[in-house]
Amino acid sequence: MSTNPNSAARKVQEALGLRLRNLRKDAGWHFTRISKLEHGVQAPTDQDIRMWCQVCGADDQAPDLIAQARAIESMYVEFRRRARSGVKQLMLAFQQTYESAEQFRIYEHNVIPGLFQTADYIRAMLSFWARFLNTDNDVDEAVAARLQRQSIIYESKRRFAVVLEENALRTWFGNAETMAGQLDRLLTVMTLPNVALGIVPAMIEREAVSTTGFWIFDDKLVALETPSASIEVTQPQEIALYETMVNLLRRSALYGPDARALIIRVQEELARSN
Repeated sequence: MSTNPNSAARKVQEALGLRLRNLRKDAGWHFTRISKLEHGVQAPTDQDIRMWCQVCGADDQAPDLIAQARAIESMYVEFRRRARSGVKQLMLAFQQTYESAEQFRIYEHNVIPGLFQTADYIRAMLSFWARFLNTDNDVDEAVAARLQRQSIIYESKRRFAVVLEENALRTWFGNAETMAGQLDRLLTVMTLPNVALGIVPAMIEREAVSTTGFWIFDDKLVALETPSASIEVTQPQEIALYETMVNLLRRSALYGPDARALIIRVQEELARSN
């Protein structure tokens, strides 16, 4: 495990160090050699944690601490590293998670979720990312991979609770024709019995504002993206915060006929402008 984590993972590592320090102090265990672990400068091994908990009389906390330590290394993955052989690898990154999850809670503020995207929309978006990341141009394969993944939305055992900002309907990937097709696709997908699609209108008073889009897979993983990396959150207390956030956002969203009317209104504005 790296001793020089990125800033996001560093904060989690520091929190782990604080927990270990508190356990040690409660047990009256004082060793200067462990200061690097306590201050999050160096990550502990599984054995370090087990020994620590044993000495401090806190064996019951070892599994949770080990899980937290392992999450530090995997929570932040650079897109450039993941996409070395092309943007298709970005599509395959969460394949196992997609296949196993049954409840998807999704919030997006400026993009249509990948599970609902058309081929043209996917192509326009991934072409940008291929240029931005300066990676191999395997967009055709990446488009096919994403379209194949979309088959899960037709499986009745899965549930999709999606909240979009109105801005996601108005942010173009591709040209006007691409966006018109994408809005049509959204109207079709929202009729599926296992999809609950809410749209938060612009310029309204609201209870919450999220600074980024995020996906909650069951109650086990939250995934979000920055321009350079994906961040994977697995700590239960952090997942609970994202669950609270998506519930607050849902209160401001339109559903059913109201959401459909909003999409159609954006379609009409798009048609008039072209």
